[in-house]
Amino acid sequence: MSKKEKFPLYLTPEKKALLERRYPEDGSRSLTAFIENAIDFYLDYLSANNAGLFLPTSVQSYLDGRLDQLENRISSLLFKQAVELDMGLSTLVDCVQLGEEYLKQQRAESVANVKRTNGRLRLEEKVRDANGSDDEWQD
Repeated sequence: MSKKEKFPLYLTPEKKALLERRYPEDGSRSLTAFIENAIDFYLDYLSANNAGLFLPTSVQSYLDGRLDQLENRISSLLFKQAVELDMGLSTLVDCVQLGEEYLKQQRAESVANVKRTNGRLRLEEKVRDANGSDDEWQD
């Protein structure tokens, strides 16, 4: 066993009491051993620079599986949304002739609207804005 150096460690009385009460939980025989284990763990964590290395394999596997399911679900929903949008735009193009300049102006307005509303657009609000009405829609 290597020689140890003593140095002052300042803690609040509450933190010291908590340490004294809980240090045996990890099998440490003293506060010094507990603090050394905690320092070793944190230094290893900093060296690894990846908290995933400290997760149990079963937890990591579960999280990966759930994230894969979420990714598949979101991908499927985005594909369906893109299909519906394409159908709507194709129908609109078949019915209405729109000029290039109008489309550029509309795109700029749409970008501004999405930014302003953080993407929470409602058809009722667009109709109300187009009609210049201040009446609230009933939900």
